[in-house]
Amino acid sequence: MENVDLFRLDNGLFGIVSEEAEAMGVKAYVIGGYVRDCLLGRHCKDVDIVVEGDGLALALRVGKRVGSRVSVFQRFGTAMLKAADGTEVEFVGARKESYHPSSRKPSVSRGTLEDDQRRRDFTVNALSFSLQKEDMGRLYDPFNGLEDLKNGLIRTPLDPDSTFADDPLRMIRAIRFASVLSFSIVPETFDAIGRNRARLSILSAERISEEMHKILLSPRPSVGLDLLDRATLLELILPEVSCLKGVETMEGRGHKDNFAHTLKVVDNISLTTDKLWLRWAALLHDIGKPATKRYEKGAGWTFHGHEVVGARMVPKVFKYLRMPLNEKMKYVQKLVLLHLRPIALVQDEVTDSAVRRLLFDAGDDIDDLMTLCEADITSKNDRIVERHRKNFSIVREKLVEVEEKDRLRNFQPPVTGEMIMAEYGIPPCRQVGIIKEHIKEAILDGVIENDREAALGLMRKKAAELGLLPVSGLRPQADS
Repeated sequence: MENVDLFRLDNGLFGIVSEEAEAMGVKAYVIGGYVRDCLLGRHCKDVDIVVEGDGLALALRVGKRVGSRVSVFQRFGTAMLKAADGTEVEFVGARKESYHPSSRKPSVSRGTLEDDQRRRDFTVNALSFSLQKEDMGRLYDPFNGLEDLKNGLIRTPLDPDSTFADDPLRMIRAIRFASVLSFSIVPETFDAIGRNRARLSILSAERISEEMHKILLSPRPSVGLDLLDRATLLELILPEVSCLKGVETMEGRGHKDNFAHTLKVVDNISLTTDKLWLRWAALLHDIGKPATKRYEKGAGWTFHGHEVVGARMVPKVFKYLRMPLNEKMKYVQKLVLLHLRPIALVQDEVTDSAVRRLLFDAGDDIDDLMTLCEADITSKNDRIVERHRKNFSIVREKLVEVEEKDRLRNFQPPVTGEMIMAEYGIPPCRQVGIIKEHIKEAILDGVIENDREAALGLMRKKAAELGLLPVSGLRPQADS
């Protein structure tokens, strides 16, 4: 084994671990992602320390030395502390693992460093370096992980079929690392993913979605998404996206491959934002197309209403992947529903009324919606791309202009239902809704200003048309 000088040993923490391990008569090693990322020159704030002996006891001793609270997880045999610089350090005893076919949770027994390295998912994650005083920083690399790291390769330390059958999450992790690190998966490892695809059935949806988040947050998510597709995993994880693949031809006219288009949109948006749920919106924005695809003579291929159908599909996707069914889901659903609206604006005259309605419907998410729509420009024709970009610039300018004038982002009606009921002495009823809708439409169409006095005047006019008589006068509110 060789000694390396790339590890950041100057923060004092590793020295303390070394001293406490020596005092206990155990051996400690840094293993996994921290070693890999140090060798790649990547920043890493998570350290895994494997101990040939009692890892939990060592964690408690180190925590006492550095003045950090130690969280002990007896069930998993791990302990964690946070160092002063924010680094999270996890301690675990070196172990052997054996798996039952129906579960990815192994039976565990104590082992050596090499036993622990053998259970690691990939050679580049099995790299370890010593924290013993006599050989501090010495690299232990029984599976040539350093060579794979230099060559940008993902490979399992042991037989890939056994590795993936034992823990099928490793199949998605292989693809995630390839996407995040821009590495290649060696053929024998990649082929084993397809052979073991059925093992995904034992995984929890939460673990799958966690890996999907990381793939979507990688620099070029298309790398991971394409690998998921080629490994035949995508059709199991996200069939709605997998169904976008393929081009159909009628009368010599074909439509674009909506899967390839979606990958391009996700890559485009990743250049401008690291918002996870905005990237999810980019991935799901066209999932309604397969259900709405039609060929019309003279018009060619159409996907009318795919944004509405796609928005209805979003909750189902979130539900089976066990992602949050709260504001995050509603945000993605909203962007999928509205993603054609700005495009429609650039194709027609940009009217104040259309912009007001877009601002009203998008609210605070208008900027993210525009980011999605700009990422949706994937034409290979430079002139078309440039024209769309210029038109979107006009829409953005108009959005700012109308917003400053009409204050429609997160629009709240100047006249509420309670005010209408108080003015006319009526309970909640159809007439209240008619008046509120009439005022809202008038503001969005620019018939009246978005202020209380104009709205009250229109309320009284509409109420009179409906035969309602006031029981009390509403006075203007004093400025607060």
